[in-house]
Amino acid sequence: MTDVMKSSTAGRVVQFCHGYDGPFLDCARQYAALFDGTCYQVTTVFLTGKKNPQVAEKCQSAEVIFMEYSSSAIRGLKIKAIREFRQIALARSFSFCIAHRSKPTYIACLATDLPVIGVHHAFGDFDRLGRRLFARAFRNRLHLLGVSDAVRDDIRDCLPDWPHERIQTLYNRIDVEVVRNAQVDRAEARRTLGLAEDAWVVGNVGRLHPDKDQTTLLKGFALALPDLPEKSLLVIIGEGRLEASLKRLAGTLQVADKVLFLGQVPEARNIFKAFDVFALTSDHEPFGMVLLEAMAADVPIICSDCGGGPEVVSTHGQLFTLGDAQALARCLVTAASIEPSSLNKQRQLAADILVQRFSNAAARKRFWSLPALLNLK
Repeated sequence: MTDVMKSSTAGRVVQFCHGYDGPFLDCARQYAALFDGTCYQVTTVFLTGKKNPQVAEKCQSAEVIFMEYSSSAIRGLKIKAIREFRQIALARSFSFCIAHRSKPTYIACLATDLPVIGVHHAFGDFDRLGRRLFARAFRNRLHLLGVSDAVRDDIRDCLPDWPHERIQTLYNRIDVEVVRNAQVDRAEARRTLGLAEDAWVVGNVGRLHPDKDQTTLLKGFALALPDLPEKSLLVIIGEGRLEASLKRLAGTLQVADKVLFLGQVPEARNIFKAFDVFALTSDHEPFGMVLLEAMAADVPIICSDCGGGPEVVSTHGQLFTLGDAQALARCLVTAASIEPSSLNKQRQLAADILVQRFSNAAARKRFWSLPALLNLK
């Protein structure tokens, strides 16, 4: 345990989140879990989103505050939000602030004199000159985290005059045992999705959006299909604006009868054991939480070779060049023909890496060794 954790002056930390939509509620839980077993209590503040007791419970925080702004109400520099956050901070003796995404980061810097750790979940957050100038103005008490080395390096490239130790990586993670315990077995997962027990299933979970590049997924599957098991299927879970065009493409590729678009599936990570292989074809995914969920389910992974994905699966999964349908097809054929003994070794390696690098315990150890925390002694 570090000195900053032992300090008698340490008591409260504020986590400031833009909202709780999509994956960001679990991000709030992940960062609150960093303080388990310490003398800190966490106050989580949501800038946007209505007050919601179920959301508050899932945050695993001592206190949850909803500022209840709409997304449209916080465009630009909002003096009211800055004043309200200042009052929240003044009423409590916070030691430091963890702020997710750009707007909470600059509100926290303007509203308080706290050390701020800004967590960045996407590429391009500092492409704008205004954001770079802002970061430089507060660099004496601002530390930056990327959710992968790829995001970290993107920030460092945009802020070349910053010392590298002030821009670090803290990977996203899962509560491994909780996720595994929630995942149903293969037979039940297939019943839930209406899949035959003897089908060989390629799974994909994500928005139907250009960033996810399901176009390459469909093309790669179509190319591989003649060399895949007879009852092979591609199952795509998710919704989005490309649904109609992707369905048309499946028809054009003459694989429509082999591709199932299942839409939004509640708690989709619980049915990952339905898949024989999981394919993530995204264009520069910052991290890819679905990769961890597939690893927890012991499902082999194929991933595009850009963004944060290779940091998760390069030692135990297959990588293919982004947008290269031929390369993806070769990966699918390899996955279908792997020997059981090799598959078991691959699964064990993935399970070990999941615990060693992407669990709550691994993140906690990494977090408390960060220069940002050591400087708070």
